[in-house]
Amino acid sequence: MSTARTIRTVHTVSELREQVKAWRAAGERVALVPTMGALHAGHVALMRAARSHAERIVVSIFVNPTQFAPTEDLSRYPRTLEADLDKADAAGVDLAFVPDAAEMYPEGFSTTISLTGPALGLETDFRPTHFAGVATVVAKLLLQAAPDVAMFGEKDYQQLQVVTRMARDLDIPVRIVGVPTVRESDGLALSSRNVYLSPEDRAAAPELHRALSGAAAAIAYGGNVLSAVDAARRTVTAAGFQLDYLEARHAETLAPVASREQGPIRLLVAARIGATRLIDNLAVPD
Repeated sequence: MSTARTIRTVHTVSELREQVKAWRAAGERVALVPTMGALHAGHVALMRAARSHAERIVVSIFVNPTQFAPTEDLSRYPRTLEADLDKADAAGVDLAFVPDAAEMYPEGFSTTISLTGPALGLETDFRPTHFAGVATVVAKLLLQAAPDVAMFGEKDYQQLQVVTRMARDLDIPVRIVGVPTVRESDGLALSSRNVYLSPEDRAAAPELHRALSGAAAAIAYGGNVLSAVDAARRTVTAAGFQLDYLEARHAETLAPVASREQGPIRLLVAARIGATRLIDNLAVPD
């Protein structure tokens, strides 16, 4: 461990709450950045954005087992704690909350959150238990840290909408803030899963963003929504992807849309190339 770090690391809910209580007593606002570790520039952007909302920043690092399906290899998810702590420290984070599974899900744990609304369809069609696991762990983190704001990346756009709706519906007193997607120079959205891409797959991966950009531009200039989406699907499959979905949805409710008149539009895609599943999304300009 680096001896130069100023970030504090805690492993229990009681330690987390004790520190947050002290900050509150000093009149300081608290921001939470929930992560599963393997931090990259996208996560750092969340931390830096958090500084404009609060005096104190908490980053949670927890690979949440309940959001992985039985067919997904939890053990393969990258774990880089020491590097993560260095990055969080360099970004000015005050506290890292690093619980283990027993702390988050003690013996006898038997509660999950049931979801509808923006959780229906898209990711749920391919990962049916995913958002129940996400919502449950995020609700726990929000109640444990009691932040004023919590930062989520727009790359996981459906997750952002699910969490926003959940906090609103359950009256959790926190403001959910979405932060724009951070991209490589060729448009590929930053993701912890990008490390799994082979050189050939990495070269093809930016086609996801190009396809979304082309469809968004076509719709913005008055093109037919369904035709633009179909053209984007063809672009993605021609690039060698196995497409899970590429859809035009209402930007807030995530209900299907077929025309500009049905509301602000978000294009969302999930596709596999090689052994890696990538997701991305893009707003259609007004």
